[in-house]
Amino acid sequence: MTLNITPVKNHREREKGIIIYPVYSRRSGGISLGINLFPDKKNCQFNCPYCEVFPFSNNAGFSLEQMQNDLLSAIETAHKEKRIIKDICFSGNGEPTLSPAFTEALKLAEDLHLTACNTNDQTSTPELVVITNGTGLLQPQIFSLLEHTAVTNPSLNIWLKLDAGTPEWYKKINRCPHPHENLIEKIKEFASSAPVTIQTMLCAINNEPPPEAEAKAWETLVCELAANAAANSGKIRKIQIYGKARPSPEDPLASELPADYLEKRGASLLQAFAEKSINTPVEIYL
Repeated sequence: MTLNITPVKNHREREKGIIIYPVYSRRSGGISLGINLFPDKKNCQFNCPYCEVFPFSNNAGFSLEQMQNDLLSAIETAHKEKRIIKDICFSGNGEPTLSPAFTEALKLAEDLHLTACNTNDQTSTPELVVITNGTGLLQPQIFSLLEHTAVTNPSLNIWLKLDAGTPEWYKKINRCPHPHENLIEKIKEFASSAPVTIQTMLCAINNEPPPEAEAKAWETLVCELAANAAANSGKIRKIQIYGKARPSPEDPLASELPADYLEKRGASLLQAFAEKSINTPVEIYL
């Protein structure tokens, strides 16, 4: 196959039963080899109105053997085409940690990640990324697995979702049955013990941006996470603020916010970090 590196407006290839899908990622800044543990249907505890996964179902099944074969093929193709792989990323049609195969798939990805690192045309080491909404942290076995792997494997980068600082906005933007306070408690605990990247989607819901009280609560929470991590064994690698850029099944319930809104939120967070002597980078993706 030939890798398509044109920036995409959606990842609809995942909805055709595909397990490995190469895409151009704006947050990775290049080719990301996506790993989809749910090729047959969406599986997620969140029900975000901005989610780009459209309703679908098919008879496709996930297998570790197919994941290995397809990932090795994608790595080999990138090598032949002299493409730089920025990361190998668990994302796909839902929350990766919900898959019964997640533990084995993560171990396999770690092993195959070494293959990608050893390609002769790589000028930098690709990361191994797990994009998660954090609900897996409510399960002790998943918490321990991610904590151990993140601490022992410096190439693993956990992108941990934190869209809301208040329960009210959480109900609108994530629509998850797990109580907001329970999830935040586990996120705080995890970020104090292992390195993470915090990712936050900023978009309008019903044409309304997050209320000022929500913006302040989110900023306070992120500062607390960064300060606690610095004081303990954890580390906040960076804060990723990103806007809605792809179509969603529920459009126009969620809609794009002006670039200057995201930039102002980022600048405000950086100012708050400076006042608290926090040196965590803040990145904005429009």
